[in-house]
Parts: sequence; C-alpha cells; structure tokens
Amino acid sequence: MSQPPSKPTVYRPLSPHLQVWKFHITMFTSILHRATGLALVVGAVLVAAWLLAIGLTASGCCPQAYTAFLTFAASPFGLFVWFGLSLAAFIHLTGGIRHLIWDLGLGFQLKSANALSWWGLLLGIALTIAFWAVLLATSKVVL
Repeated sequence: MSQPPSKPTVYRPLSPHLQVWKFHITMFTSILHRATGLALVVGAVLVAAWLLAIGLTASGCCPQAYTAFLTFAASPFGLFVWFGLSLAAFIHLTGGIRHLIWDLGLGFQLKSANALSWWGLLLGIALTIAFWAVLLATSKVVL
C-alpha cells in the first residue's frame, strides 16, 4: 500500500487571488468594467419601468403611473441613481473602447496598458460631469 503523503512544510493557497496580488490600475478597471456592466442591467430595469409607466398612462389604465415614476426620478435619491447610472454607462463605454484597442493588438505594454486604463477612467468621469453640466445648464434637470 502507498503511504499517505507527509505534511507539506509550506502552506500556500491553492489558487492565488486578490489578496496576493499587488493593486494596479488595470486590475481595478477590469473589476470596475464588470461592476458597471451589472449596474447597467439595473439601469435597463429602470428604463423598462419608465416605458411601462408611459404605456400604462397612455392606455388610460393607470393615469398616475408616469407621474409616480417622475416623482421618483426627480427626487434626490432618484437623481443620485441616475447620476450613478450615467457614470456607470460612461465608464463602461470607455472600458469597452479600451478593450477594442486591445483587440487591435495595441496597448499591451505595461506603460501603455496603465495609461489606457487611467485615460478610460478619467474620460468616463469627465464625460459624466460634462453630461450632467449640460443637463443642469439646459434646465433638463433641476436640483
């Protein structure tokens, strides 16, 4: 019969994960890209609720449905949700552009991968700020 294996002298994790890796921007933007994708699924549900409210109001079935949705959307919490969803959309968009650049075989060197990640993150934030500045300046959103 075979002998049971002796105790290992060094205890190491079977699968290294986040606790072993040094933080870097490409890791952060990769995780953020997935998180923003999930947030956009929630946003799709909110858009579906908006369309449902329009349909219920237009059909005469529930005339107060659209007013109720607008009350939520214009509340401070609703504006926070819309701001977060627009931030998720722009960051996800710039992350997708970064992936398209990588699909072309460009930007795989360490410095250029880091630069693409930083530019994507900063551009997503800048686009969100510009988007909300336009909404506020044109009185499409009132605080």
